[in-house]
Amino acid sequence: MLDVRRMQILRAVVTSGSVTAAAGNLGYTPSAVSQQLAVLEREAGIPLLERVGRGVRPTAAGQLLTDHAEILSRNLTDAETALKDLKAGRTGYLSVRYFATAGIALVPPSIVRLRKEHPGLRIDMKLIDPEDPLPEVVTGNADVAIVLNHRVNTMRTGLKLIHLLQDPLRVVLPRGHRLAGKRVLDLADLADEPWVNAEWHSGPCAEVVRNACAAAGFTPHFSVEAEDYQTAQGFVAAGLGVALIPRLGLDNPHSGVVARRVRKPTVVREIYAAIRQSNAENPAVKAFLSALTEVAAKVAG
Repeated sequence: MLDVRRMQILRAVVTSGSVTAAAGNLGYTPSAVSQQLAVLEREAGIPLLERVGRGVRPTAAGQLLTDHAEILSRNLTDAETALKDLKAGRTGYLSVRYFATAGIALVPPSIVRLRKEHPGLRIDMKLIDPEDPLPEVVTGNADVAIVLNHRVNTMRTGLKLIHLLQDPLRVVLPRGHRLAGKRVLDLADLADEPWVNAEWHSGPCAEVVRNACAAAGFTPHFSVEAEDYQTAQGFVAAGLGVALIPRLGLDNPHSGVVARRVRKPTVVREIYAAIRQSNAENPAVKAFLSALTEVAAKVAG
């Protein structure tokens, strides 16, 4: 098998015109250069140089290897540059999974910021909703997942959770509701109201709503199953019930509703970024998490 380093020595001799000149340029002795060329000729099984006066010139085989040595040198330089870009997070691949409201408020501005700094990065984004995006990270199908209210055993699962922000839930009322004039409501004030369910029953947000109502001493009576925030607001505006909706889910409020802060208890959902601990030093992951935490801080206010 041909040795790439010896091919580069051959290239230096051919471009310099003599063994002595190449040795001076490379910082070797002429004897060391001649020895390396002799070994390369044995590897090639054919003469590579011929004498011309005090210098040398390549045979057809020598010129062939010289040309390929140039290609290899250029490819090696390109590989080293690509590796530096990958280490710096300027290139590579990143896969992100998220739920709907995070897709609206957190992911797009984070991706825009990431692409400005790392335009060569290939990014795969996928909405996982109403299912939990976390298993995508556990199985290695995604690098980052935006998740809610997780209480996972990070040591056992090999995951790392980065807290992004608290997203408070607001009570959404019909604009003409008897309590719409209040700025802050006690959750218990709504115990006897019909409710519009804006969450999937199995989702983490549904658990937040159930637990908050239980803490206020009642179980909500859901008269409507909407299962998304825009549809729920339409039912509330029609006077068919009240709802608890996260602040991030109220970016486009219905004209027929009002959103009010709630207390006793204060109701919030916790939003995290989940990654594999083994992937924590991935440059693309680190760059995205940096952008994501900055955006989350602005969203949290």
